[in-house]
Amino acid sequence: MDETMAKGVRKIVLSGVAVAALVGGGFGGWHWWTEGRFIESTDNAYVHSDITVVSPKVSAYVREVRVAENQQVQAGDVLAVLDDQDFRAKVAEAEAAVAGQKAALGTIDSKLELQRALIDQAAASVASAEAEQRRAQQDFDRTRALANESWASRQKFETADADLRKAVAATNKARAALEAEKNQVGVLNASRTETEARLHQAEATLQTVRNDLANTVIRAPVDGVVGNRGVQVGQYARPGVQLLSLVPLPDVYVVANFKETQLSRMRPGQPVTVEIDAYPGKALVGKVESFAPASGSQFSLLPPENATGNFTKIVQRVPVRIALPHDNALAGLLRPGLSVVAEVDTRGAEEAPPVVGAVFGALRPGQAIASK
Repeated sequence: MDETMAKGVRKIVLSGVAVAALVGGGFGGWHWWTEGRFIESTDNAYVHSDITVVSPKVSAYVREVRVAENQQVQAGDVLAVLDDQDFRAKVAEAEAAVAGQKAALGTIDSKLELQRALIDQAAASVASAEAEQRRAQQDFDRTRALANESWASRQKFETADADLRKAVAATNKARAALEAEKNQVGVLNASRTETEARLHQAEATLQTVRNDLANTVIRAPVDGVVGNRGVQVGQYARPGVQLLSLVPLPDVYVVANFKETQLSRMRPGQPVTVEIDAYPGKALVGKVESFAPASGSQFSLLPPENATGNFTKIVQRVPVRIALPHDNALAGLLRPGLSVVAEVDTRGAEEAPPVVGAVFGALRPGQAIASK
């Protein structure tokens, strides 16, 4: 009796297990068919941010550091101050050069004013010489007429001729002096143009050294949190040498490296479920923003060269940028570098059109293409 009951119970249990398995399998199959087959997932994903590396534009010793590690700053806040003694001296030197060129320009303008007066004086001399030449010409004409009729002596005629010649020479001399004075204006104008060019050059140099002086005060280019601060008072700072980094929190995004075989139905704008390893149980919903123009291997230090006899096909990964809403539940808590699991819902994506141009437009450098 006990054995019969045990067999019955076993049959009931096994039947229940079988039914549960069938129900579970059916539900799982239904879930996969309606949802799971549209989900593309990867755990090769991380939080990113557009980190700004701050470095000086001029070389000098660091006089002050006004921020601490992990401090929140606003755009325009002073981060550090460099020693500006040499730069102030250069500004004073450049200002003196500008003042000197302006003075030289003023001198030339005064010479031009004087030259206009000299031209008027030379013009008056020409007028006087021409009047004297006309008088001498009239005397000569009268004396020659009288001499032809023997009413004037030969000596008087020769004197009138000499006076006329002298008057003509004086007129030519006055005219030449007038032209010389006029030509001097062109020389002065050319000198003024040259001085103006030197003035502009001096002003440009002054602006450059003023910029250098202003650059001794290093300000935050963006809002963010100070990180990786390596600058210290007394350190010699040089252009291109990192002083600190600014992380623009909470403006972060996710970069997920999907396999190339997962990209066929992915499109910008599709929803993405993002789970941060540091905050389990708090899923965020973002959206696909863009795709990298090439696979990650193409941007590596040593891109692969597959035109060899030792070729091994490796599935490539393409970075996909995922935007997160600014008002997400973890805003301000996410940090660049945190690990992420990203799941893209590809439902509703159109199949790739059978057009050669459209196909090539979707390809990325580094993706494998099957050929025979």
